Amino acid sequence: MGRYIYSTLHFVPPTNGSNDGLSCRRLSLSDHHLAAGFSDGSVRLFYIPTRLHLSTFHPHHRDRLGRFSCAVSGIILTDSKLVFASLDGDVHVVAIGDHAPPRRAHLGDVVNDGTLVDFAGNQRWWVGLYAGVPGRAFHIWNTASEELVFIGGNLSDPEAVMGWHLLTEEAHMIGRVRVTSFDSAVACTALQFIVFDLSNQGAIIGEEDQFPRGLVIGAFDACKDSFLIVDNRGSASVRRADDLTQRCSFNVRGASHGGVLGCMNGGFAITVAGGVIRIWAIEGAGVGLYSRSLRERNLDIHSLVVDERHLTACSRDGTIHLWDFGGL
Repeated sequence: MGRYIYSTLHFVPPTNGSNDGLSCRRLSLSDHHLAAGFSDGSVRLFYIPTRLHLSTFHPHHRDRLGRFSCAVSGIILTDSKLVFASLDGDVHVVAIGDHAPPRRAHLGDVVNDGTLVDFAGNQRWWVGLYAGVPGRAFHIWNTASEELVFIGGNLSDPEAVMGWHLLTEEAHMIGRVRVTSFDSAVACTALQFIVFDLSNQGAIIGEEDQFPRGLVIGAFDACKDSFLIVDNRGSASVRRADDLTQRCSFNVRGASHGGVLGCMNGGFAITVAGGVIRIWAIEGAGVGLYSRSLRERNLDIHSLVVDERHLTACSRDGTIHLWDFGGL
């Protein structure tokens, strides 16, 4: 990740007099599109080559159990399809380019399932991480049929009460889930992480809970066959999902001050701490070594996503930032 072009993306904010819609909750990238999900339930789609805002999608209206129950909790994006989930468990699907409104693929049942705190997937699986009802942490869907094929798991049971609070207040993240390139997913809370089999009823492949100072949920990510974890001391490592072996490790400076974020692609890990965006090599001759920092600093970033060409982030004032490392 060498030279780059930096830009910001612009959109028309909501006109209902509420600032809730300006709180960006999730970001997602595909080859040509960027999607941003907000706390009012809306998802804004941008076309990366022109940096233009294409569309804004809203979830189906229904009775809500809290101020943030329709807030976006996960986005799966390709250049042909957008799937987004909300805290109340609703999952909507949009066919990009056909101008049809979102179709609700799954009606959430927050009373019986809890709050859908994170949502991820690929061309084979959708996975939801829930908190609020014991023994129902994971929901797995078949992407092609949109059929719910598994409910179970207890990873988020200790966070049940906080799961309900997410519906009514701006609480901190309590868990994250990511899908690997194989039929597995990785998930974490502040206490532990697990790897589980998506094709075998959520069978646990591996887990670890020896983190005395806890994990940084906002720095947890996965790409292909590996995942990134960072603890609250700033100790970061990239592990292989199939056997938990360590590919590399490094130390994130400034982690003791809190607010650390992280993400990864096939060759690099990106961290934000103390207002500085740093890039670390995770493969090749410089594996585990600090590569560079970006010129743009103190952006007050609270969401961060990367793919093989683009890095995008959202700051607390609602600004969406985009770094293009392949546009020169």
